[in-house]
Amino acid sequence: MTFYILAALVIAAFGVTYVKGYDLVKAKFPGYLPTFYLVMTTIRMLTVLTIIGIYVLFAEEREDSIRFALTCLCMYVVMMVVTLKLRH
Repeated sequence: MTFYILAALVIAAFGVTYVKGYDLVKAKFPGYLPTFYLVMTTIRMLTVLTIIGIYVLFAEEREDSIRFALTCLCMYVVMMVVTLKLRH
């Protein structure tokens, strides 16, 4: 259960960071928006995959690993959709 809370907090933190960072980059350095988007997307994806990988390594049952991975991926997709809708 702790990993679910950790994953949700990390994904939410990256969502807030993206929204705030997007506003800052757009206001001060609009030419860097594509770079900002690429970097943030890469960092978010690698972080989520790392969290899933760590859980899979330490999980005792395969079903728990699958359930956790699907939950994290769903949270990631929802976060991507919400942040893109907020900024575009």
